[in-house]
Amino acid sequence: MHTITIASSSLRACSGGFVRLRPAAAAAEATTSLSSSSPIHQVSSGITAKFYSNSTSQHSGSAVLRALAVPAGFRSGRPLGVRVLASAALGILQGGSRMASSHATENPFGSLLTDLPKPGGGTYGKYYSLPKLNDPRVDTLPYSIRYLLESAIRNCDNFQVLKADVEKILDWERTAPKQVEIPFKPARVILQDFTGVPAVVDLAAMRDAITRLGGDPDKINPLVPVDLVIDHSVQVDVARSPNALHANMELEFGRNKERFAFLKWGATAFKNMLVVPPGSGIVHQVNLEYLARVVFNSNGVLYPDSLVGTDSHTTMIDGLGVAGWGVGGIEAEATMLGQPMSMVLPGVVGFKLDGKLRTGVTATDLVLTVTQILRKHGVVGKFVEFYGKGLSQLSLADRATIANMSPEYGATMGFFPVDKVTLQYLRLTGRDEQKVEEIEAYLRANDLFIDHDKSQKESVYSAYLELDLDTVDPCVSGPKRPHDRVSLKDMKVDWQACLDNKVGFKGFAIPKDKQDKVAKFTFNGQPAELRHGSIVIAAITSCTNTSNPSVMLGAGLVAKKGTELGLEVKPWIKTSLAPGSGAVTQYLAKSGLTKYLDQQGFSLVGYGCTTCIGNSGDLNEIVAEAITENDVVAAAVLSGNRNFEGRVHPLTRANYLASPPLVVAYAFAGTVNIDFETEPIGVGKGGKAVFLRDIWPSSEEVAEVVEKSVLPEMFRSTYAHITKGNEMWNHLASPKGSQYAWDPNSTYVHEPPFFKTMTKDPPGVPSVKDAYCLLNFGDSITTDHISPAGNINKDSPAAKYLIAHGVDRKDFNSYGSRRGNDEIMARGTFANIRIVNKFLKGEVGPRTIYIPSQEKMFIYDAAKRYKEEGADTIILAGAEYGSGSSRDWAAKGPYLQGVKAVIAKSFERIHRSNLVGMGLIPLCFKTGEDAESLGLTGFERYTIHLPDIENIKPGMDVAVTTNDGKKFNCVLRFDTQVELTYFQNGGILHYVLRQLLE
Repeated sequence: MHTITIASSSLRACSGGFVRLRPAAAAAEATTSLSSSSPIHQVSSGITAKFYSNSTSQHSGSAVLRALAVPAGFRSGRPLGVRVLASAALGILQGGSRMASSHATENPFGSLLTDLPKPGGGTYGKYYSLPKLNDPRVDTLPYSIRYLLESAIRNCDNFQVLKADVEKILDWERTAPKQVEIPFKPARVILQDFTGVPAVVDLAAMRDAITRLGGDPDKINPLVPVDLVIDHSVQVDVARSPNALHANMELEFGRNKERFAFLKWGATAFKNMLVVPPGSGIVHQVNLEYLARVVFNSNGVLYPDSLVGTDSHTTMIDGLGVAGWGVGGIEAEATMLGQPMSMVLPGVVGFKLDGKLRTGVTATDLVLTVTQILRKHGVVGKFVEFYGKGLSQLSLADRATIANMSPEYGATMGFFPVDKVTLQYLRLTGRDEQKVEEIEAYLRANDLFIDHDKSQKESVYSAYLELDLDTVDPCVSGPKRPHDRVSLKDMKVDWQACLDNKVGFKGFAIPKDKQDKVAKFTFNGQPAELRHGSIVIAAITSCTNTSNPSVMLGAGLVAKKGTELGLEVKPWIKTSLAPGSGAVTQYLAKSGLTKYLDQQGFSLVGYGCTTCIGNSGDLNEIVAEAITENDVVAAAVLSGNRNFEGRVHPLTRANYLASPPLVVAYAFAGTVNIDFETEPIGVGKGGKAVFLRDIWPSSEEVAEVVEKSVLPEMFRSTYAHITKGNEMWNHLASPKGSQYAWDPNSTYVHEPPFFKTMTKDPPGVPSVKDAYCLLNFGDSITTDHISPAGNINKDSPAAKYLIAHGVDRKDFNSYGSRRGNDEIMARGTFANIRIVNKFLKGEVGPRTIYIPSQEKMFIYDAAKRYKEEGADTIILAGAEYGSGSSRDWAAKGPYLQGVKAVIAKSFERIHRSNLVGMGLIPLCFKTGEDAESLGLTGFERYTIHLPDIENIKPGMDVAVTTNDGKKFNCVLRFDTQVELTYFQNGGILHYVLRQLLE
């Protein structure tokens, strides 16, 4: 890790390839009136929202007001006055004027502003022309880097964005290997409700805190457009029923009434926030099909769409040629408040695609193959850019599938430049034709469009990979990690090996004499049985695949062919269909395939993430009992993107990712212990054996159905309906006022303690002395292990808290739905039932050893006891600590449990930055060392010898000593001076508040 020292007047933070924030100097006031020609969304009164557009700076002859990208506020189409304070680079909406830094100067690249002509006369507006730079280096830049270049040029004010920053990006080929940092201003922020609720809770708490400290609560407002899609709350309580959609939605609203009312309050209390109601779709699919602009045109200035989101799969939008990636909720909150962002200029891996997928091979097979290749190559902190003639053979939905799984292969982005396929998709999804023409005109004019019909000057990349699409085989991934790809033809052998192998990512350690055990039971009066590998959940779920008409209609064709041949899915398998938008159900209905999916139990259960994030609902009690009493390694097959242990369902120890058609096929088979090449999938009419090849559609069959069934009007009508809301949402009462009236008895929304004891002055560098080790981990502890997720176990500390507050077990809901309550989240941190803590010597589960008494207890209970005694705690960990989804509670939870530091071999980039954001100390063992090599048992007491404020430096070596005489050095993973500033303030949001108070 490179340590970069920067003058305090223009500090910019970096964190191992991850975006951070830019503080700046004091600001002066200036007044301006902001307006816009039209709101981005025409939203009717049924949905609670603020209208907005993201405006760029106005370029008159006077100094450019460039401290922030300031949006114009709209309500009912009327422009609002906006007053913006840029104090330490913070923008605040507070009335009718705009304040900007006195340090900002006129954009030195103003001469690049160029009219974009319309074909019939007139102009679309102005844009900053990259070709006008007349710099040959632009021609060989990866397209993804050109987006960063355009942003830097457009926002250059020699204050927050320096002319030198533009030069760094232009000279990317030389500067990227040096880990230099650059500014980047995303056009917007996107949230889902699990991460959105705590973000809005924190904003509400910040309003209270700033009031207590004598400030103005109206300074706390989003300054960039924020879209929040409620998609993570629906659970599969009811399945295999024609009434499942309505029943699950009623249960969803019943459980989440407080949360939904709170979000509805936030949409009215905060400016620039659009809330898409529950029952509308999955955030990334809604983003792809509706929210994405591709090109903004604000106040007559055109520029590329870009975003950050509080979900790691925000990268799905990269398939549309929109630069976007996931950040932690903590960073997103600061970004929403107007903090400019900074990032290490990334290397770009060029991934060349040639050829064409063979018939019957799906986009899911391709993305699992790509994930395995890139994971092996190593792309953490890098962009991956796809190019080559094979791109023209991939639909936009196929590209979005690949981009979606960027977190699984470790990249910041998996980027596909805009081309004709992109424009076709925009038209297919009902975008306005004039807007599509504007998008094409701008991107072509600014060398951001790729035309595969013309010879291209090949971009230079940091590294090169290549894949012939015709070599991709049908496959699945599992049983515990998304990058553990298994060719379908090898699945039976691999499964047998997993039963034999010791417990691990590819092993269950089932003794040979127990591998053929049969659990017999009666289900609905019929004899039934389960074996190791028997499927109990088969779910068509997740934006990764439900956004792709080819695989969704392919699943329908498999169901149709299987039904016609007499196959039936066993009734004890929990089957479900949860698409990411209403357009899917429309084209399934038009194709005539819905009835076959319904007949096999794949009834519509909701529009949301469901099984992919652990909202799979309970299994039938009889099935659950058969699994637990016989210790069956039961399986789930799902069309998701994550299958970490304990995520999908507590009782499915084996979880395989597969395409929607394969999900249906495996449901017919009833087991993952099958060789589809040689073994029949089932017995059909007349006792005839039916094989997978008998029910598998050709690519030509699928394409024909797609052509006839997927129409632009379906998308237009779907999203017209979304903007009207739905009956349950529209009748939901919500609080009023600019400050939230906290209910102390609420178990959903609770005022967090983060700012309650905050003072105006920073606390400085805290000491960590004689700390106990709360947890001793090995490698690959994911945010699924750390952050509360999935169902709340009936015996857990969180369950005890809910029961004590009068909540019945049936109303527990999931941890994700209760992320707005810090009391529950603190109790649910490290509550994963599959977590492996070395203290327990092989025992799996959310317990630890309370070292003073050597008692075994729940992790939360031990943490609470340490806190009550005033004892510091730390965590020991191996490699890749915090990998997986970006989750702010994976940092907030340990903070609330009293953890002061994490000492690991390595950290996942987002999680490390989230730890910093919460004021925790991330330390890395020196290369070649770890807890085991240093002889650390975890039973020692640890003192971290941090220097005083004047001498602490990013990336420095820090000594750690133990009470039994051990001493070792670690690398302090505060990677910039700014991160040290956050630490000295107690966290990033504390820093933000103190800057506002100044």
